[in-house]
Amino acid sequence: MRIHKRFSEDNQVTLYNGDCLKLLKSIPDEVIDMVITSPPYCMGKAYEDPHDDIETFKKQHRDIFNDLYRIIKPGGSVCWQVGYHVSNKCIVPLDYIIYENFTSLSASRDIPFILRNRIIWTFGHGLNSSNRFSGRHETILWFSKGEQATFNLDDVRVPQKYPGKRAYKGPNKGNLSGNPLGKNPSDVWEIPNVKAGHIEKTDHPCQFPVVIPQRLIKALAPENGLILDPFMGAGTTGVAALLENRRFVGAEILKDYYEISEARLKDAASGELKIREDKPVIEPNENTAVAKLPEEFRKAREEIHEKD
Repeated sequence: MRIHKRFSEDNQVTLYNGDCLKLLKSIPDEVIDMVITSPPYCMGKAYEDPHDDIETFKKQHRDIFNDLYRIIKPGGSVCWQVGYHVSNKCIVPLDYIIYENFTSLSASRDIPFILRNRIIWTFGHGLNSSNRFSGRHETILWFSKGEQATFNLDDVRVPQKYPGKRAYKGPNKGNLSGNPLGKNPSDVWEIPNVKAGHIEKTDHPCQFPVVIPQRLIKALAPENGLILDPFMGAGTTGVAALLENRRFVGAEILKDYYEISEARLKDAASGELKIREDKPVIEPNENTAVAKLPEEFRKAREEIHEKD
């Protein structure tokens, strides 16, 4: 796989080592199918300017908005994953700022951004707080540019906790009540975060798991669609794009993290990259009747996999 440094729609992968605003300006109008990113929170991390603050965060997003809006196709999706800006004074939920930016700045346009889901990503482990409840979640805001073009629910269904559950009343009484391919994953995703010992861990201090963009891409991006990450960090979105047979373009301003991204995408393309599977954190107890996978469901899943 060749990694290109200048953008072209024909590239399988384009990686830009520099300010994402310069990359965005080089991309033609309405060619991006989907954006997935997690921007810096501007609160003194190793990869941030020590003088950055919440006003810096707001300005960075205002600065890129026009070009970001311009390059996304009508019907395309934008998924912005953020947490909280934490200071010694208070915490600020950054998704509030993103929502205000995306909706207010696009409100007067012919095709505004529409919020489709506010997804909560929850994880069991992290830093423990002593003067507030420990943070164990972040938020993914999914917007579409106008009416959404793609939602492939069957591609992201997850196992039911009790797949053998049957309807107890109504016309389907006695029949299995769930979908044989699994259930809708809902808007709360329990996925381990990338800490020490995680199979995906790199030297990037705030890396998110591959399964997050992978699930979003499966559900929201067309086959061979073009995925953008303007703050690509360790290249996680790019890895997910390659694994799901999509094209990718990303920017990273710091050389060290750019090189991590480059190496990970090469390993993903060659099949050498190790990632955590998209599976429940705790497997259900299969000793109970309703937790056992019904034969009808097993056959249905085998048939769908054979088609793939």
